[in-house]
Amino acid sequence: MPFGEIVCGSPGSGKSTYCYGKYQLFSALNRPIAVVNLDPANDNIPYPCAVDVSSLITLDDVMEEHGLGPNGGMLYCMEYLEANYDWLESRLKELGNDVYILFDIPGQVELSTNHDSLKSILAKLGKSGFRLAAVHLCDAHYITDASKYVSLLLLSLRAMLHLELPHVNVLSKIDLVTQYGDLDFNLDFYTEVQDLSYLENGLSQATPRYTALNMAICSLIEDYGLVGFETLAVEDKHSMLHLMRVVDRAVGCVFAPPPDVVAPPGTVPAANAPTARPNEYGLFSSAIGPIQGVRSDVKDVQERWIDAKEEWDAFERAQWRREGEIVREEAAKKSKIRERH
Repeated sequence: MPFGEIVCGSPGSGKSTYCYGKYQLFSALNRPIAVVNLDPANDNIPYPCAVDVSSLITLDDVMEEHGLGPNGGMLYCMEYLEANYDWLESRLKELGNDVYILFDIPGQVELSTNHDSLKSILAKLGKSGFRLAAVHLCDAHYITDASKYVSLLLLSLRAMLHLELPHVNVLSKIDLVTQYGDLDFNLDFYTEVQDLSYLENGLSQATPRYTALNMAICSLIEDYGLVGFETLAVEDKHSMLHLMRVVDRAVGCVFAPPPDVVAPPGTVPAANAPTARPNEYGLFSSAIGPIQGVRSDVKDVQERWIDAKEEWDAFERAQWRREGEIVREEAAKKSKIRERH
């Protein structure tokens, strides 16, 4: 049973950078991973690409042949991919069933909020046995402005309702949020989507004419109660590890370890476990419990990237220098040992 995630989000939200970072992380953890580029306009792919939709169709060719603009051409490309799904299916089969697959989709938001082609492709992948989750990246600088934050909530809610997948909303580039101004509230107000009535003053100052409409939208978002956010600083390994654990839980692969996994000491195998892959050791209690680790608490994230960013940066630079000195010392010791022999 192959697992994977759909990486979506607005242009510039960091989708390709995230895919490359996750590829590097999984490679370091010895977890098999493949990245599938479904963006026919992505000419600058930073990651090793296992499957590239550009070998099937490109945006430039569509715009030239049919006289379409960028948005219309992108919709045509996705409709063409939907009509030629067998091409995608055959290439995914070549990757095998044990490879975790990242799907890097285009940044046009209508693909994940309104248009049916991507949704149809995902439904076909689900029927083929894929267990997928959607990772919706949102630039963290939107939380510095009340009206932009509300629009971000509405976009995230629409994507969740349209894609109909296990969904993880992510505030990307959280390490850069202080460059755009101070936050009106603590970070957990934005990640947990707390009482949105507190935004009324900020919304009224920005657009006093539409105060009632803004509060009606806030009420709609709260009535659904679906939207929440994780945070991401793609260059911070602790942030990437935490998000990896969250997505593993959402997609379900945390409940189905590989067949050759070593059982932890003291576990008792459950006979005749009714799962497609071996899962004999009662992992559910640990898998659904609170996620532990560095950056797992949003208060720690706020301290690292907002309240004490400069102090943490200085501390980490000192740690890196110390690690470099240790490596040089060990290398020097090894060279001396070789000289003696």
